[in-house]
Amino acid sequence: MLATLRLFRSPTLAAWLAALFLGAGAGAALAQEAPDALVKRVADEVLQIVKTDPKVQAGDRARIREVIDVKLAPHFDFERMTALAVGRGWRQATPEQQKQLVEQFRTLLARTYANAFVQYRDQTINYKPLRLEPGATEATVRTEIARPGQAPVQIDYSLTKKDNEWKAYDVIVGGVSLVTNYRDEFASQIQAGGIDGLIKSLAAKNAGPPPPPPAAK
Repeated sequence: MLATLRLFRSPTLAAWLAALFLGAGAGAALAQEAPDALVKRVADEVLQIVKTDPKVQAGDRARIREVIDVKLAPHFDFERMTALAVGRGWRQATPEQQKQLVEQFRTLLARTYANAFVQYRDQTINYKPLRLEPGATEATVRTEIARPGQAPVQIDYSLTKKDNEWKAYDVIVGGVSLVTNYRDEFASQIQAGGIDGLIKSLAAKNAGPPPPPPAAK
């Protein structure tokens, strides 16, 4: 489990999460692409930014957050991600509480992966054949990350098509879901302090210092 947690916060995953959805504002042309084609085409662009942008390389958090907020965040279904992470407690929340949960969870993920960007190292990604039925609105893009001297990492992306645009709502690393990985922690916080307790806990984390950078892999 500790190894899985490290993978979730790894620079490899951070970079490929970003690679998925660079291209905000690219319009309907991207939305018409198959999910795997979209992932493959945009990966080189965002990784080029990660590897060559001097501010990103210097660890400028404002610049990294700008890249995440402008280029990455618009292509995630954060409401669905939050609902999956909160689990049964999501149905207990009022619409206003749900809104606050989405905002806080989005900020938590952005802070976590902004921190990992500065640790990125070159990796190789291999794409597996996509199985997608005509008219499908759900898709899984399966990839394998080759790491020199280490076992490859299986990273799969769950996407949904909303308003003719593909958006991610989960990432599965080594068979473990990113969003449901938070579920036990969130359930304990809800049990202790209710939905408001979870919101306060997330807000406190987001108001504190950023998490330490992950060890380079």
